[in-house]
This record gives sequence, structure tokens and C-alpha cells, in this order.
Amino acid sequence: MSLDPVAYQPYADPDDFIREVTDLIWVDRSISFIRDNYEPDSIVHGAYGTSTTRDEVIEGTLMRISATPDRTGQAEDVIWEARGDDAFLSSHLVLSGHLQTSEYSRTIANCLYRRGRMVEEWVVRDTLAGALILQSDLDELARAQAFRGYSGTWTEPAPADPIAVGDSGPRPDEYRPEVERVVEMIETVWNDRDLQKVERFFHRDLVLLTVGNRLVIRPEGYRRALLRFLESFPSGRFEIRDIQTNYDVRYAGLRVAVTWKFIGDYNGVANYGPLTGRPVDVLGISQFTFHQGALVKEVRLWDDIALRAQIAGMRGDEPVVLGNIY
Repeated sequence: MSLDPVAYQPYADPDDFIREVTDLIWVDRSISFIRDNYEPDSIVHGAYGTSTTRDEVIEGTLMRISATPDRTGQAEDVIWEARGDDAFLSSHLVLSGHLQTSEYSRTIANCLYRRGRMVEEWVVRDTLAGALILQSDLDELARAQAFRGYSGTWTEPAPADPIAVGDSGPRPDEYRPEVERVVEMIETVWNDRDLQKVERFFHRDLVLLTVGNRLVIRPEGYRRALLRFLESFPSGRFEIRDIQTNYDVRYAGLRVAVTWKFIGDYNGVANYGPLTGRPVDVLGISQFTFHQGALVKEVRLWDDIALRAQIAGMRGDEPVVLGNIY
């Protein structure tokens, strides 16, 4: 699908657009640029709920930058795909770290831009990584946060055919065999729990990067990482909410990004404190990399501290007051 330059002007392409705009706001600290970059009624789905105004984005950005003045970030990957001839959906993987230490974490921001203006965003941050580095009490951090809840598209039923139409709208039918392979893997391995089939979809030497800066290798490591998450929510299921693909040799070739929602009752292993028996609503994003027809890498992120906050709120845990955890 051809894309009109009006979608990404004044930059060279959507990749350049996302890199430069992100740097302008988050590295150069031009927070005011958000007024030019976001629509006034822009929608942002984050780990703690949905915001529906540009002013909320400005306030949240200021607080996050203020809380981490010695951190900077750069793009690890930008998976973008056209949405009509004047819009694109990007999946921006950001590696963020302290300038003079080895501490780092990852964020994935999926942004829907129309005619150069942000209209909707889905963003997840690996806050668990920073908490583990600081040896923080995870439950205390969670009780200091308020889960506001979701609204808009995130509360609507999952798209019936996300390969054709996702939460961001109709998508081009590109790289269909690879997209179908990812969708089949999610249904077979993640939802049907046929963990033996990991080797059917992934290369033997697979790499999974996930929350807490964990690096997992080989099919058996992949199985154990999935079981570790699912054991707390044994009946939970993953919904595919959106998909985008991009081929670029700068990023090792073909990648497929998937925005997913996980819903499941917290009635299994009590990894997040006392059980509630009530459902969680988890926003997650995965970026998959292909090589010679096989999946070789996945980056899978969700906000684990926000998940704890959601569960703590359901239990009615006593809130605590802490400094920013960003």
C-alpha cells in the first residue's frame, strides 16, 4: 500500500518520523511539542488505564521525565505499517538506560498517526526491570499506584479477524504466511497450551526478551516463561487486538508486532499476593522476528507493576505514598 508523504512530513518516512519525534520530546525535552504532535482528543491506552486528552499526555510526560532526568532512550526497532494512504501504525521498541551505568529497561509504544498527528496509542513499559535493579518492594510499589481502568476501543470485543482489521482499523494484506504463523502460534501455544508445539513455530535457537530484563533461550526456556505467567491465571486467554508487519534489513528483516489483551481470573498460584478470584485486564505487546520462515526472536512486554496494582486494588489493599517509580 502506497503512503502519501502527508502521513509523515516533514520526515523521510514513518521510521524517521517516529525516531525524530520521540527524541525531540524525550531526549531533547521539548515537552511542548506534544501540542503540535497529538490531537487534542488523542487517546492513550497505558498499563494503568486510558487517557483521553492531550493535556493528560503532557502532564504524564513531564512527570516521567522529571522523575528520571539521567535516563535517555533510543530505538531498537520501529515496525510500521500503513493505515490507508494518509496514516500509519508504528510499534516503537525503545531501549532506555542511565547514561553512565548498565541499568536499562524497554518500552514499546504503538502509535496511530493520521496526517502527521497522533490519534491513538498503546504503550507498555517494563517497570519491573527498574524495580528489580533498585531492589524495591514490588507490592509496595503497586499499592502506590492507582489502576484507573480502560475505556474506548480497549473495552470493545476483540476484532473478529485481526489479520484484516485491528483496533487501529483495516490493514494491508502483506506477509500473510508469516502473520498467519504468528496468529496460529498464539492460538496453539499461548491459548490452547500445546507447549510441545513451540518447536513447530520457533527456531531451536530462539531468544525471548521479556519483563524484568529477562533473557530466555531455547524452546524449553520459552515454555517455562509462559507457564510462569499463566500459572497465576490458569484459565486466562490472549486476545489479538492489532497486528503490523515491516521488512527492513536495518532491523534484521521481517518483523511482526502484535498488540494483545490478556484476561484471566487470578485464582492460580499466588505470585502476586493473596488470590482474588477476579479477572485481570493486561495490555501487552510482542514483537516477533523471522529468519528463513521461522520465528527466531520475540520481545514480549507488559507492565508487571501495573498488573500488581490492578490486583491490589481488587483486594482493597491499603494505598501507600511513595515517590515516582518511573
